[in-house]
Parts: sequence; C-alpha cells; structure tokens
Amino acid sequence: MSTTPPASTAPASPPTVIGVPAPQEDVDAIVAFVAGVQHAQRNALPDAFREDAIWTTAHGKRLTGLPEISAFTRKVLPPQADSPVTATYAVDLILFVRPDVAAVKIRQRPVARDDGRFLDEIFHGQEDPSALMAAHPEAVPGTPTYVLAKDDGVWRIAAAQNTQVLDVETLTAG
Repeated sequence: MSTTPPASTAPASPPTVIGVPAPQEDVDAIVAFVAGVQHAQRNALPDAFREDAIWTTAHGKRLTGLPEISAFTRKVLPPQADSPVTATYAVDLILFVRPDVAAVKIRQRPVARDDGRFLDEIFHGQEDPSALMAAHPEAVPGTPTYVLAKDDGVWRIAAAQNTQVLDVETLTAG
C-alpha cells in the first residue's frame, strides 16, 4: 500500500517569491487563499473577489464587479460540482508589487475526482498533442493570474485572468 497521497492532494513545492520584500506570513496567507479558491471552485462557492474586481474567464468572457462575477460563477460552478473532473490550484510565483498588492501565477491542473489522477499528463512528452487536445479538452490545464489586494488584513482578488494552456512546449513539458 502506497503512503503517497493522490496527485490532487500531494503538497506543492513552495512558490517563487519576487518583488518588494514581504513577510512570510503574507506568502503563507496567499498560498492559503489560493487553496481556498480551489475549495470554492470544487464546491461551487464564488465569493473570493473584491466588490470592484474584474475577471476574464479562460474563454475570454469579461466580468466586472462582485455581483456579475458571483452571478456567473453561481451559474457555471454548480454543474461542475458534479463533474468527474475538478482541478488543483498551486501557487507557482508571487510578485509583490507592493506589500499590499501581489500578482500571483497559478498552476491549475485538471484531475479526476474519483482517484486524483492528473489528466494533463496525457500530453507530457507528446510531439504534437493537438489531436489529444481536441479529443480531451477536459485535460487541458489552466494558467490563471490573480492580482490580489490586501484590504484590512485580508487578501482578495482585485483582477484575474484565467487562460487555458495551449502552448505546445508548455503543455508537453509538464
């Protein structure tokens, strides 16, 4: 019996942190915040955004303000909560623009809910994954960027851009 946790629960490596100096507690808070976003996405809970936030979805839809973002996520997340596919969110890089503003690069990987398999691994090592991408769109990972603002000691999304990974070199490298 293996003691290794399923891929979807394996601990992520610590993020790269650049920019202005920031305390470790803010790095930890941002990593915890992103884990909360992962939980929210898996459980159809939409409210991690500031009231005045902007968000562009992976398919290019622009949403402005918490009411619009919440309405959209309440519409699309509940059907996904029953999907056999979910995603992990790992903080890859944090750029502290100011002590209270951070740009955060996320590695979003699709996983099977039943056994935690990373679905994007089918692309690794492929010379031309285009046919696989067309046949398995649920396996294409994402690469969100969040701009977080710290208001009254709480990190929230001020702006976000979610993008599917379609770059062949990035997709096939893993």
